[in-house]
Order: sequence, then structure tokens, then C-alpha cells
Amino acid sequence: MIGLLQRVTQAAVHVEDECVGEIGAGLLVFLCVERGDGEPQAERMLERLLTYRVFGDGAGRLNLSLEDTGNGLLLVPQFTLAADTAKGTRPSLGRAAPPDLAQRLFGLVLEGACKRHEPVAAGRFGAHMQVSLTNDGPVTFWLEAR
Repeated sequence: MIGLLQRVTQAAVHVEDECVGEIGAGLLVFLCVERGDGEPQAERMLERLLTYRVFGDGAGRLNLSLEDTGNGLLLVPQFTLAADTAKGTRPSLGRAAPPDLAQRLFGLVLEGACKRHEPVAAGRFGAHMQVSLTNDGPVTFWLEAR
């Protein structure tokens, strides 16, 4: 499972003309389920998202997590993070999980996040989405749960 984290001052996701999720300061996470992922990877990714230290403390060091700050979490499903771009000019998406598995595991991460943290918002699985954000820093990290 792959999570692309971006620390933001605000972020929103729209489907057609409807805002389906938005947060103020916090983390926008593009989440990708890969073939072979299961519940252990979903649980590990959730733990990392909530505890990864990407927010500045009083000294400006990255020592605080979502759990520490209470900032928002916006989860957006994005299967293209699994693309193999090693050769040619067209990405191969064969490493992405099948849609039914990906939707179930994305749902597990979202459900777990909602139980353990607030505020939490999400994009819509399988929809064409428009995501807007103001990156803070910029601070961007690639996380994997294998």
C-alpha cells in the first residue's frame, strides 16, 4: 500500500460540482492499494498516517503527528501511484489492486481513521475527482506499508 502525504493548509475534493470532502490544516493523502495488499497493510498504513511526524513543534522541527495536533486528514483513492514507469511513454498499471479489493481496503483505512481521529474526510472511490490544495512547506512524503 502506498500513501503520498502532503502537508496542507487546506485541501478539498470535488466530484462534478459537489464538494465531497475538505479539511483545513492537516494531511492530504493519496492512497493506493497494490496487488497483494491485505488488512495488515491497511492497518499499518493507518497507524503510520496518524503517527507520522510531519508538523513542526515549537522549535520548527518535524516532531508532531496528526494525533498530536488534531489537524485534518483527507484521504483520496489514487490507483495511479502503483504505475510502473520504468520504460516507454505509457504507464503500466498492473501493480494496482483490482477495484473490489482496493475499494474494500481503502474503506478499512477510512473507517479506522474515522474511529481514531477527527476531522477526517475522503474522496469518492472510482469517481473522477478534482483535488485542490495549498501545500504547506512544501512537505511531501511517500509512505509504503508492505
